[in-house]
Amino acid sequence: MAVRIAHNAAPMPGQRRPLVVTADLDLLDDLLRCAAQVNVMMDVAPDAVAAGKWFSGAPMVLVGIDVAEECARASFPRRPGVVLVGRYERPGPPDWPVALDLRAEHVATLPAAEPWLVDRIGRLAGAEARMVAVLGGRGGAGASVLAAGLAVTAARSGMRTLLVDADPLGGGVDLVLGWEELDGLRWPALTQTSGRVSPPALVEVLPQRGELVVLSWDRGGVLGIPAEAMASALDAGRRGQDLVVVDLPRRLDDASVLALGAADRSYLVVPAELRACAAAARVAATAAPHCLSLSVVVRGPAPGGLRGPDVASALGLPLAGVLRPEPGLARGLERGQPPARDGRGPLAVLCRQLLGELGLGAAKAVAS
Repeated sequence: MAVRIAHNAAPMPGQRRPLVVTADLDLLDDLLRCAAQVNVMMDVAPDAVAAGKWFSGAPMVLVGIDVAEECARASFPRRPGVVLVGRYERPGPPDWPVALDLRAEHVATLPAAEPWLVDRIGRLAGAEARMVAVLGGRGGAGASVLAAGLAVTAARSGMRTLLVDADPLGGGVDLVLGWEELDGLRWPALTQTSGRVSPPALVEVLPQRGELVVLSWDRGGVLGIPAEAMASALDAGRRGQDLVVVDLPRRLDDASVLALGAADRSYLVVPAELRACAAAARVAATAAPHCLSLSVVVRGPAPGGLRGPDVASALGLPLAGVLRPEPGLARGLERGQPPARDGRGPLAVLCRQLLGELGLGAAKAVAS
């Protein structure tokens, strides 16, 4: 049974495993044995500090009763899939009030709960959607266009794709797609129902065309996204889609932090301008601690001659790609034409490159 010891190391992109947080070696042996029965590999952290980088992004978190109070004090972002685990062989349920402070979804007592744990961990062996997050280095950087382009490109290739607009102050990704008149639930309605709707049913009630499903905003008052609603949306995407793309605001809230932690890759879109680089540096400093992998997409033109590697070097981040100017893109958006819809042009080329690096380059049958 292979494990990774978390300590303070960053997870490798694309390797999302269940996380065990415990310093109790006997309990750890029990949990690793449960995982071995279904051939699932685990990440292991001995305390809350070591678990911090991994907590939001893990598909499931098993917290030992020995470190539960410490983890509760750490104030991790609220998320689904947290299970409080310990040994308890007396009759009746255990008196573990820390479960409420930890906001655990379940309490599992060994040895009685071992079959349930094995089944729960075994479900993670199935295929899960890949997830990417996109945010702008400054206002108007083009993050929403890149997010929409990635989603459209994936859907054209036959991938079941969920595009999530998490920026309440943005113009709305449905406008980027030309979908503003399409029927379906938006965020304000979803925040009232997400806790009572199963993940497959949640996806079914969102606006969609072909393989692309979108969760965006209506034209009502500006609201924030509760972390619980974001967790429900991401869970629905992970379970039923091939790809989830999240368009994030530059000012991070709890929902944004949750999405960043869950994403396999995060992209910071930065225009090739000096002032944009200065603004992006502040965004990167805020976002990077929550990301498994943060890299830069540089958007041209470059009035002062800044090159993509120059921008990435100034920000201290890897360069994911350069988006060359595309004169017809803005005109198409004004006409309600989704970006990258015909698979041609610099945006479509960049999107195929980024999806290929996620292991999603092998297209299914192209949608007509």
